[in-house]
Parts: sequence; structure tokens; C-alpha cells
Amino acid sequence: MKIQATKMKMTQIWKGDLVVPVSPLKLVDAAKTEEFKEGELVKVTGVTKGRGFQGVVKRYSFAGGPKTHGQKNRYRAPGSIGATAPQRVIPGKKMGGHMGMQQYTIKNLKVVSINKEGGLVLVRGSVPGTIGRKLTIQKITA
Repeated sequence: MKIQATKMKMTQIWKGDLVVPVSPLKLVDAAKTEEFKEGELVKVTGVTKGRGFQGVVKRYSFAGGPKTHGQKNRYRAPGSIGATAPQRVIPGKKMGGHMGMQQYTIKNLKVVSINKEGGLVLVRGSVPGTIGRKLTIQKITA
């Protein structure tokens, strides 16, 4: 069963001597908190943060070119993009482009705490997207 929620600012709670990073999720329908139990595993689906147009160094962690030995403006360039013989760029070549704003699912997040009055579910770890982004929570079935 898919349950809609909104991402809130990430926080932390203390369990004994441990600091546990948690993401509070405000359920659209507060009555749906009955669906969850503490300690169960869920998967959260959302849209990641948009990063705009990014080059290959940030997008794919390319090393870039050398800063010395006669180089002027090749520090963040991708290098060669193919051989001379095909006279075209092979499809799938890693190049600069739009990054982020993609649907992403994080599985096996543990429900740490439930606030039934406030309609909040706290899951351990981070979830995709910006604060206020709509998310979908699903129970993991064996």
C-alpha cells in the first residue's frame, strides 16, 4: 500500500549514547500512522534535488585535465569523445548535461518513531528530494 507524505527537515535523536540521524515524514492523511509499527522496514520514493546543467567533473566524477604542462583551459574538460573512424559520437557517451530531478527509491529504511497526533513517521537515514517534496512510503513485504 502506497502512502503519501511530505519531507520535513532532517534531524537527529539520541538513543542512549548513540546519535541517530532521522528524516521526519509528515503523512498527508494523519490517520495512516496506524499502518506503521516501530522497527519495520519501508521504502521511500521521491524526486531528487535538481542540480541544473553540470559538467562531467561534477556529474560523473571525471578527474579533469592537468593544471600545468602547457594547459590553459582544459582543467574540467572531458577529454577525447571518440575515435576519428566512426565520425560520430557513440550513443551513451558520458558528457555534461542536466543532473538531478529523477525518481529515486531508497529501500530498507527503518521506522524509528511514530507520532500519531502529529501524523509524523520518523525513518532512519535520508530520503530523496528537497524539504516540502512529496514522497511515497511503502511497506517492504517479504
